[in-house]
Amino acid sequence: MKIDANLGGDLAGAPAAAETLEREGYDGLWVAEAGSDPFLQSLQAISATGSVTVGTSVAIAFARTPMTLATVGFDLARHSQGRFVLGLGSQVKAHIERRYSMPWSRPAARMRELVLAMRAIWASWQDGEKLDFQGDFYTHTLMTPFFAQQPHPHGPPPVYLAGVGERMTEVAGEVADGFFVHPFSTERYLREVTLPSLERGRAKAGKEGLDGFTVCGSSMVVTGDTEEEIAKATRGIKRQIAFYASTPAYRAVLDLHGFGDLQPELTALSKQGRWREMTDLITDDILHEFAVTGEPDEIGPALRARIGGICDRVSLYTPHRVAPASLAPFLASR
Repeated sequence: MKIDANLGGDLAGAPAAAETLEREGYDGLWVAEAGSDPFLQSLQAISATGSVTVGTSVAIAFARTPMTLATVGFDLARHSQGRFVLGLGSQVKAHIERRYSMPWSRPAARMRELVLAMRAIWASWQDGEKLDFQGDFYTHTLMTPFFAQQPHPHGPPPVYLAGVGERMTEVAGEVADGFFVHPFSTERYLREVTLPSLERGRAKAGKEGLDGFTVCGSSMVVTGDTEEEIAKATRGIKRQIAFYASTPAYRAVLDLHGFGDLQPELTALSKQGRWREMTDLITDDILHEFAVTGEPDEIGPALRARIGGICDRVSLYTPHRVAPASLAPFLASR
């Protein structure tokens, strides 16, 4: 199981942070679309490193078109000499319509078509195929030599998709090369919902099982070197669980564990900005379903026991700051 890190911070600090993480022994670096453009940060990380995988986890697919994503993905695959992964997620309706001012409809079907459209564009560049993609959401039928990218030895990047619900997860299994497990997942949800959905998608594509398909886990973690650090980490993770649990689209995870009635209460509190009260509703039982807790030297074995047979790669999801020295046992646990 490869161990990855999440590359946070701003654009200016990305090169130094990426260089440090590679030196510390991480296998991959993931860039989220938060305050900065994830592709610019990925470019900085690629330029500062020599061996680690670098990818977006995730870039917001529906904020862009298949052509814009195909272009930046192809460029970064070339620049990284094959180390770049194009990781995409859908976001939710309110953000797509009200933050990005982009259309929203049938997200799983739209994502499936977006990936297929990108692959058609890449085939026109890499293999010289005629571009003639006509779908329900996207149409790409024009590619002149002046605007075409030149093929390169590394080809298009792998495409990983993120999802929680069964339909989006099934789409990932069908058309993508890998899948990002959402931090708001439990071991039971992974085994009973996520893996079967991925396998159904693979079967649709005429593939058997998950051989050659990468599952990336992002596990919430509570750890620290002192009781004070652990208490702060516990509060931080409970706050994050409450935030995710307030999202109606994620209720299926709560329902599986009998916590579904909590979701509308959290949603109502979130609309009132009552974040402290939301955090107080997350019990220790809920915490332990979603997060791995323990001393620094216990995290590696605990993660391996929980998701070692499920995920090919794992990164720690820690909204609170964890001292790099505290994570050394985790890196050594490989």
